[in-house]
Amino acid sequence: MSTETPPSTTGPSTTGPSTTGPSTTGLSTAGLSTTPRTALHRHKERGKTDRDDLYAVLDAGLVCHLGVSIDGVPVVLPTAYGREGDRLYLHGSSGNRSLLAADGQEVCVTVTHLDGIVCARAVFSHSMNYRCAVAFGTARLLLDDDERMSGLRVITEQLVPGRWAAARPPSRKELAATAVIEVPLTEASVKVRTGPPGDDPSDYGLDVWAGVLPAALTFGEQQPDPTLAAGIGIPEHIRALAGKPHGADLVGDLGEEHRGGSSLGG
Repeated sequence: MSTETPPSTTGPSTTGPSTTGPSTTGLSTAGLSTTPRTALHRHKERGKTDRDDLYAVLDAGLVCHLGVSIDGVPVVLPTAYGREGDRLYLHGSSGNRSLLAADGQEVCVTVTHLDGIVCARAVFSHSMNYRCAVAFGTARLLLDDDERMSGLRVITEQLVPGRWAAARPPSRKELAATAVIEVPLTEASVKVRTGPPGDDPSDYGLDVWAGVLPAALTFGEQQPDPTLAAGIGIPEHIRALAGKPHGADLVGDLGEEHRGGSSLGG
């Protein structure tokens, strides 16, 4: 899969996260545009230009990778995240160096979904089917308790929709031990590959199997905590996730083919 980044977004929202369910507050109606660091140089046909495509990739994910510089050294941290409007929220320990260093600094956040291994007749033409979003922006460490609580709600709901209302909210002590940063979607890009391999026509006659091995994150059956009190049943918001591919309903039009020739990782 290519590591190049596709087209970018414009204009962050100035509206903060709400303290009730997901909202469209702060959503930009502008499409994706290109900046020097998000312009595609290979397979431009895989770039997406609609902001809704960006939201779809982000909303289907659970883990992002935060790239930040600490004392001149690049560090990439995998962490849970959530999106509301045109902002991403990431969290960790209040002692997490990466999150603390990100405050006021330009960072990069990526979310990638592996949708399949593309097996071609030639090794050079192997690839992956994927959806990928890359966002650049200046991170802000949230200091206000209400903002942090709201950011944690967004992250929790991204992981397990309905869980925030079902579980005990963070205590003041727990909140103090948690760092939350906000990253605006001021500059972001989306790149998608789907479909079969793009072999060279001269290889079509080879006696080699070619095709796609689909891949998806699927939750298994729920496993109750052994210390769970008697009589507590499995809530609907947990049942709703069990045995289903995560994010499959959020792909939308991103499933259209972007075949074409591609080298290994292209």
